[in-house]
Amino acid sequence: MTLQELGIDRPKRDSTHGAPFVDPLTELGNARHLKETVCTLAAERASDPAPFTIGLANLDGFKPINDLFGPEAGDQILRQVAHRLKACVPEGATVTRTADDEFAIVLPLVFERRSAEKRGQMLKEVLSSPFALGDRNVRLSASFGFAVYPFAGDTFDDLLKSADTALYRSKRRGRGQITVYSQEIAQEMKHATQLEQALRNAIIAGGIDVHFQPIVDLRSDRPVGFEALARWCDADLGYVSPAVFVPFAEERGFIDALSEMLLRKAARAALSWPEDLFLSFNLSSVQLMDPATSARLLAIIAQVGLDPRRLELEITETAAMADAGTAQRIVTELRAAGVRVSLDDFGTGQSSLGRLRDFSLDKVKIDRTFVSGISTDRTSEHIVKAIVSMCEGLELAVVAEGIEHSSEALKLKALGCGLGQGYFYGKPADADATLRYLSEHYRDTAVR
Repeated sequence: MTLQELGIDRPKRDSTHGAPFVDPLTELGNARHLKETVCTLAAERASDPAPFTIGLANLDGFKPINDLFGPEAGDQILRQVAHRLKACVPEGATVTRTADDEFAIVLPLVFERRSAEKRGQMLKEVLSSPFALGDRNVRLSASFGFAVYPFAGDTFDDLLKSADTALYRSKRRGRGQITVYSQEIAQEMKHATQLEQALRNAIIAGGIDVHFQPIVDLRSDRPVGFEALARWCDADLGYVSPAVFVPFAEERGFIDALSEMLLRKAARAALSWPEDLFLSFNLSSVQLMDPATSARLLAIIAQVGLDPRRLELEITETAAMADAGTAQRIVTELRAAGVRVSLDDFGTGQSSLGRLRDFSLDKVKIDRTFVSGISTDRTSEHIVKAIVSMCEGLELAVVAEGIEHSSEALKLKALGCGLGQGYFYGKPADADATLRYLSEHYRDTAVR
């Protein structure tokens, strides 16, 4: 097999406009050099295809280095990365720089997955040591994707695509991950692509439904509001859990479109409820890092015609901590417009009391993990009692989530908890079923 048959005449991802095979910044080979190396090795082994491995290493969090310290600092780190990689790869291996913060390693004597993972772990540790920037040190991690020839591809393009797929999966899983391409991973990524396309289409078509779960006054068992919950059943994929598609929308960058579509639907449904009932709606961590969030949300409810005083937005401590300064500004702007804000999953974070001190909030939701054991576990009971007492002193309303049995409801009432939510009082239901629920449980006020 010739180099032309392997595709060497179609170079990709060249990171330099200078010498044809050298990256001028790091003095490593560039993307063209990578291609020549892989194709030459594949041609040598074509008649008896002995395996070899190509790896891609991508720096995690490199962009903030440029933003904080300037491009010269970024260049210093890239040169240090190049030096470390070149120093620690085995004899006969080739290291190249293929993109801004991406490097490729050709490993002729790595024949299978475990060896690739072991090599990746070694490279990861080498790159985890601090990098020197003048009088300061910075730490970075790196993610890796490996592909073994010929199992992951017998041409350069296919092999590089497989390594890219493995790297992308590593980046999805978090910082400092190592993935070796396999057919299972290929299927997983194919499913992710199908899920993304289906979800995008569903958002455009308004195909994500909103269900509503009642929040009740524990003294009277009457509903005072409903939490909006996303539900999606795709014609091809079937039912997809919000625990899957909501984080997926965050990861792929279209959570704003999803959230805004759901809020618009939920707000329109709330117009059919008695006016003293509120709508509770969840905000994602991504939205709490976007300064434009409050303006967009307020514009939506204004367009729909929902009184902002009937809207309650739920945030989690984890989301608030991602960018506390921006989150505080968003919360302040929303509350100034009349929107209430509650802290969801209270008690599960590492510094919940700090969030109560730093943020102006209206309500706290006790996580279901404490509620589920309240009738049998003394520790859970004391924790809930302490939260209720503290919130009374801070003039915050309290909602207990996950109430599933009458014993839990009775215990919460005895402890002075004001509001409750859970299957015992009602499962999430669509807009029409919610109106029927109100006709049965809200007789004092006629449904409009």
